[in-house]
Parts: sequence; structure tokens; C-alpha cells
Amino acid sequence: MADFADIKTDLTRRMDGALDSLKRDLSGLRTGRASPALLEPVKVEAYGQYMPINQVATIAVPEARMITVQVWDRSMINSVVAAIRDCGLGLNPQPDGQLVRVPLPVLTEERRNELAKTAGKYAEAARVAVRGVRRDGMEQIKALQKKHEISEDDERDWLEQVQKLTDEFIKRVDATLSEKEKDIRQV
Repeated sequence: MADFADIKTDLTRRMDGALDSLKRDLSGLRTGRASPALLEPVKVEAYGQYMPINQVATIAVPEARMITVQVWDRSMINSVVAAIRDCGLGLNPQPDGQLVRVPLPVLTEERRNELAKTAGKYAEAARVAVRGVRRDGMEQIKALQKKHEISEDDERDWLEQVQKLTDEFIKRVDATLSEKEKDIRQV
């Protein structure tokens, strides 16, 4: 006989992963001060594939409004500069030998709105991921019922519990987004 606790544990773990991913992505959205996390979502084309920037360079914050990227392989400078410029964070990297300086401009109202939109996109991706986990869980439960491993009543109850779990995680995603938007909008 199948056990809902095992299914719920797996779904919770996977939904937690989506929420953790959202938090990581949001930590990269700057709110006016420099942070190495700002560049974490940046992927650099290196050696024929896309790699996280921290796998091709060292990121440091020498001052409040400046990030430096020490590129390990000199041939990667142009790729790193292009990746930072094109990442959608409104940054203008300036190469200087093997070092790339990334000054952080003062946040304008327009830029705050762009950051809030980007945060919204990250949150929507997390919601989609949570719903995908829900779909997988529901298919798993329906398959168990088809194989007559659980009753129709159990199926209905389990599907309800999966939906409640999904709703709980969607609320957590929305709360995380709301908190980040408030942080972005603070002057």
C-alpha cells in the first residue's frame, strides 16, 4: 500500500527547492548597495558552454557602490563583460586588464520599477515550478489509484492535500516577492 507521507515529503522537498531558488535569484537583485550575490545569476559563455560567473572569476566588493570581477583566464574578459552587460541588471562593466569593474549606478524610480518587474518574473518562475511539482504529485496519486493501490476516497483526500500544500508554497512565494519589492522601493 502506498503511503501519502512519502509522497508529501518528496513534494515538499521539491517545492522548497523552488522557493530556495527564488530566494537566491532575488538576493542578486540589488537594492542600492553592492553585493557579490548580485552577479550570481549571470552565466558566462566559456569553453563552449554557459557557466556561472563564479566558476570563471572571483567576485569582490571593494566599496559600497562597486563590484570587481577578477577573471582567471584573460581570454574570458570579453565574455564576462558581455554577460554582465546583457544580464538585465542595468550594469555597465568596465574591463581593466584581468579585472572588470562594475560600478553600481544610483537607483532611479525607473530602475526600481525594472527591478520590481524582474523580481516578479523570478517569482512567476517559482510559481510555475511549484505548480509543476503539484502536477507531478497529482499524476503519481492518480496512477496509484488506477493500479488500485489506493481507494478513490484516498485519491480525493490526497489530491486535496497536495493542493493545500501547493497553495501554502504559492503564498510563501508571494510573501517573499512582496518583501523584496518593499526592499527595492525603499529610498
